[in-house]
Parts: sequence; C-alpha cells; structure tokens
Amino acid sequence: MKIMTAIACGALMSAAVADASAQSCKVPLLKVLAQKSLGLTVMEKTLADYEKASGTKVQISYFGENDRRSKARLDASTRAGSYQIYYIDEANVAEFATAGWVVPLLKYLPKEADYDDFLPGRRAVASYNGVAYFAPLIGGSDFLFYRRDLLEKAGVAVPRTLDELVAAVKKMHSPPNVYGWAARGQRGSGMNVWRWAPFMLAAGGKWENNGVPSFNSAQAVKATTLYRDLFKYAPPGGATYDWSNALEAFRSGKVAFMIESTPFADWMEDPKKSSVVDKVGYVRPPAPLASAAYGHGLAISTSGAKDECTRQAAGKFIAFATGKEQEQARLKDKVFSDYNRSSTVNSDYFRQHVKPQIQAGLTDTTPVSRVTIWPSPEWPDIGDNLGVVLEEVFTGTRTDVQGALDEANEYATDVMSRAKKRK
Repeated sequence: MKIMTAIACGALMSAAVADASAQSCKVPLLKVLAQKSLGLTVMEKTLADYEKASGTKVQISYFGENDRRSKARLDASTRAGSYQIYYIDEANVAEFATAGWVVPLLKYLPKEADYDDFLPGRRAVASYNGVAYFAPLIGGSDFLFYRRDLLEKAGVAVPRTLDELVAAVKKMHSPPNVYGWAARGQRGSGMNVWRWAPFMLAAGGKWENNGVPSFNSAQAVKATTLYRDLFKYAPPGGATYDWSNALEAFRSGKVAFMIESTPFADWMEDPKKSSVVDKVGYVRPPAPLASAAYGHGLAISTSGAKDECTRQAAGKFIAFATGKEQEQARLKDKVFSDYNRSSTVNSDYFRQHVKPQIQAGLTDTTPVSRVTIWPSPEWPDIGDNLGVVLEEVFTGTRTDVQGALDEANEYATDVMSRAKKRK
C-alpha cells in the first residue's frame, strides 16, 4: 500500500512539475513566413491583444504565393530555422511532411482549438498519411459558376453532367457579347494542372500505378483534348488565363460558365467590383467531375521551433489565428470567403449573411469534394513541369497531345526514380 501511495505521489509530483514547466515556458518572439490573406488581415486587428496576453510577440513576413513556397522550402531544407511557423498548402504538405520540415500539429495544438471542428475537406488536405500538419486558414473546393439570367433567357438547363456542360457551353457561346467558357490555362501546378486534374480523373485517368507515373494514358489524352477544345469558346487569350483572369472575365458579364474555387463566389456578389451580382448560380461540377479540395494554413517548422517550449508557443498562436472566434470576426468584417469550420457554416451569422444560392451550392458540392492532385512529395516539381506542357497544348504550340503527355510522364518517372535513389 505504501509503495502504491509513493508511486501515486510521484506521478502527481511529475504532473505538477510538468504543469509548472509549461506555465514558466516563455517565448519572446515567433516569426511567421506567410502569404497575405483576408483572414490574416482580420486577425492582425487583435494580434496586439494576443501578444499582450501570451507574452509572445509575433512577427509576420508576407510574400506572394510562389515566393512564399520557395522561401519556406529554402529555409526548411537548409535548416536555417529563421521562421517558427510556415504557411503551407495542399500542394506542398506531402513534401514538407516527408522531409520532416514540419512537425505533426496536434501534439502542440491546444485541445480547446477543436481541430475536429474544421470541415472534413479542410482536414483532408491539411494531412499527409493520416497525420495533420497544418491548421487551415483558407480553403474550399469547386463550383460550376453559371449565369442564371442568360440560361433562363436561352432556355438552357443547368448542366449536371460533363456532356451537358459541353453542349451548353457551345449553345451559350455568342462572341463578342458572351463567351461560353473560361478556365485556367496558364502553366503551373496550381494553375492549369489544378483545373485539368479533375477532367483527367473523371475520364478514368490516374496519376500513378503502383508508384509509377501513368498520366499519359488514353483516358488522360481524351480529357486533355476536351479541356483544350473548350478554349475555343473562351475569350481571346483564354488559353493562358490564370485564376484571376478567369474571374475577371466572368464577373465582367462576358462568360456563361466557369469552374472555379468556392470562395470566389463572394467575389461575384461584390457590388463594387462585379457586374453579375445576383445573376450567378453555384452547383457542384458536372458529373463525373470531382470538386477539387484545397487548403492553406499554418504549420510548425521543425528547424525554426527546435525545442518543446517554442513548439507549444507556436501551437497556441496557430490556435488563435485559426480559431472559431477569428472566423466569426472575419464574417463580421464581411469576409465570407475565408471560412474553414463546421461551426462557422452552421452559425446564425453565416446563414443570415451568405446568399442562399451560395449556401445551396455548398450543400451540393460538399459530397463530391476531394483531393485531385497527386499527394506526393515530388508533386511541386512534377506538377510545374506538367503545367508547361499543358500550356503548350492549350495554346496550340504543340498539337500532339499523346506525345506531350508522354514527355511529361517521362519527366515525372525520372523525378520519382531520383527520389527513390536518395532514400
């Protein structure tokens, strides 16, 4: 009995020491390498209050998307450790996790942060091999954006299948007043490849077969040909559009159909910048297209946050920046695009202030949202090279679709082979 009492007392003393250690753990400064977002802009309004309460100053350095990715990769790979927190996304989470550049998040994220409250699609893209590595700041999937007024006038039904979409695009195409279609054509793993991938998968194509790249199949060729041919119904120069070009073309009133990310619905309903307010419908991409899920968020740097104390401090800041209160603050600041939590979508404020057509679209889209890029550590290299080849196909520089995909697939095979040898 005395032995058991001694053990119990020892356990209590150890717990007390651990609690005292956690309370005495002070981190004067956290550096965050980030990409500008509306959510972070809103968060900065209360950052001083967080710093005062936590005793930790937070220094955020903002970069454009490509610079942010390259600077984080350089800082992590060289183990410079200049930043304790990285802003990462679905395109590089596999790379950073596999290389050990970021630590599993949930060990350091406070339980009250309620990670399970994040929408399932957001948690899926924030994880690799079932382990969560970042807490989402922004994210979404895909809508088919369509002009309700134009379709009603033309007597065209909302397309629910890919064949119906192609037929509707052709029927609605009446340049220069209205173009049937707009999409991303510009090179890049997050540009044309991102938008093309659901077409490839819907046609029966696959990224790989037993680890060997296989996105040059007959099904992939068919999908690429279809995607290329849709640019015949796009505005001039549409084959090199990035997402912002496609959005501006659509909200200028010149485009009938577009598949783009769900948060951009908020852009369509902005009366200061959009000419199509209350004229747009939002539904899931036509079957069998998937709705491409994505997410960006904050992760803890392995080299920047070397000790447990720093990692705990980083976890607390991430919980603050991505928390429920911050999402509600964004809504009240009229930022309806940067939401990630079930509690946000189900809140009275969201239901009262987000237009019914957008809410209906989210309900329609959620069941078919999934990751459509190749979740591989080598993805950034493979995806960017594929983007170059696809842009050449879409602009007509290359006419041999099979040969173009063969070349990109061969490059991917070499990349995977070199990666395997390094292991």
